[in-house]
Amino acid sequence: MPTKRRPSAPFQRVLLKLSGELLASPAGDPLDPNGLGVVAGQVEGAIGAGVQMGVVLGGGNILRGSRDLGKAFPRTVSDSIGMIGTLVNALALQAELDRRGIGSRVLSATEVPSVAELHTPHRARRILENGEVVLFAGGTGNPYFTTDTAAALRALEIGCGLLIKATKVDGVYSDDPERNREAQLFRSLTYEEVLARKLEVMDLTAITLCMENRLPVVVLNAKREGSVRRFLDGEALGTLILPEGEDPDQIRQRRSR
Repeated sequence: MPTKRRPSAPFQRVLLKLSGELLASPAGDPLDPNGLGVVAGQVEGAIGAGVQMGVVLGGGNILRGSRDLGKAFPRTVSDSIGMIGTLVNALALQAELDRRGIGSRVLSATEVPSVAELHTPHRARRILENGEVVLFAGGTGNPYFTTDTAAALRALEIGCGLLIKATKVDGVYSDDPERNREAQLFRSLTYEEVLARKLEVMDLTAITLCMENRLPVVVLNAKREGSVRRFLDGEALGTLILPEGEDPDQIRQRRSR
């Protein structure tokens, strides 16, 4: 039976969105032991802070969905292939978490009973309350929606107090930091500023979902060891995206709904 912990972090339940590219090797292999170790380490660190955690993995390490396949297949087909890619990633992460002694369950938006359970919000909440990690696979189960939107939707369904988007950069910049050395790292933004500046944080649907439901988002660097745990412990990392009028310091003290 998983051990239930008292949270030391200001958030009791969080959703961690991770890019599938984090799982790939530098040579382009879709699943790499080092990449899996980085992702599992971030989950393990957050669990150490005592939070209940859901995880959504993208599928970009396997394929880029409609970007790669749009000319060969209809959008509905290419998006379905991409959603299956997220199931592959969730199963790989589950195996790595199991190796580390961390209990997890894969919930899929579509029925694949031989490898995963069908997602329902009630089932996900019960698993979290039992001390296990929930790995959400299959996106939203519908084409035309990204895994960012799936992450926002699942976070709201299970009552998270925070959505963490862990990427390959330190937060949200005014421009691409790899091309522009003068790019500014924002420490905090409102949803309205993200939309007005056309910052590519998440897709429009995901940002709108978070904005309408006043769900805070933090964007940070998954490749920095322990960054998720450090943020949950109160370190000022990454970029906070907040509802209009919210104070970043107050957000850090908010308890999950």
